[in-house]
Amino acid sequence: MSGANGGETSKAEQPIELWTFATPNGWKVSIMIEELREAGVSLPEVDVRVVDIMRGDQFGDEFTALNPNQRIPALAHGRVKLMESCAILLYLGETFPTALLPPGEDRWDVVQWVFWQAANVGPAFGNKLSYTRYLADLPQEQRRHPLERFGNEAQRLLGVLDRQLEDRRFICGNEFTVADIACFPWVRGWKWSKIDITGHANVMRWLKTVRARPGVDRGLTYGAPPGETDQWSEETKARYARGGALIAANRSEDPGA
Repeated sequence: MSGANGGETSKAEQPIELWTFATPNGWKVSIMIEELREAGVSLPEVDVRVVDIMRGDQFGDEFTALNPNQRIPALAHGRVKLMESCAILLYLGETFPTALLPPGEDRWDVVQWVFWQAANVGPAFGNKLSYTRYLADLPQEQRRHPLERFGNEAQRLLGVLDRQLEDRRFICGNEFTVADIACFPWVRGWKWSKIDITGHANVMRWLKTVRARPGVDRGLTYGAPPGETDQWSEETKARYARGGALIAANRSEDPGA
């Protein structure tokens, strides 16, 4: 992309397209954007495009061309096209350097926890949520094992996180990083997933500390119904429950889709 003087337009000048929805994986990226702003980064224009996954927008041609996996979020920045929320976190952290993704050897301490979230917390919490809320019509006998398995795994992971936070304000020390951003939205939804975190005092304290950050507060509004950032209405809960069943079945509301 050429600039006004015929040279290459810098990353700081190229607009960002964020395709997202109000889910834990979507909130990771919107929180990252707002935390970069809090850190003093002058971001280019960010065009937020809401992909209503409850309606099946993720299966449309335009989104699929950007993200062949048909899952939110996705990001376009110049010639870079990215799927997968944690890949987007690392891209933004490297493209717009701040303490959110520290340099040198400290970076690897952060990156390992980002991967830990992607490989462990997301699947365990996500599957527990699916069998709790979105696959509730299945016979109880079919739900019993996955509910027990993913519930137990979620508790194991909470124990890992609680021990990590024992002498730290945040996951990797006293600095807030992309590791916290990756983990927070999934742990925050513990009531919706029916995963009890109250026995993990350090996790409870961390959750409250992260939620109080202005960047996090703004990031959680992306795609959320007005006034429902922390407490969904019964109508929104019902819509997510209906839509979640469609997502679990990998289909849209349109029977012809």
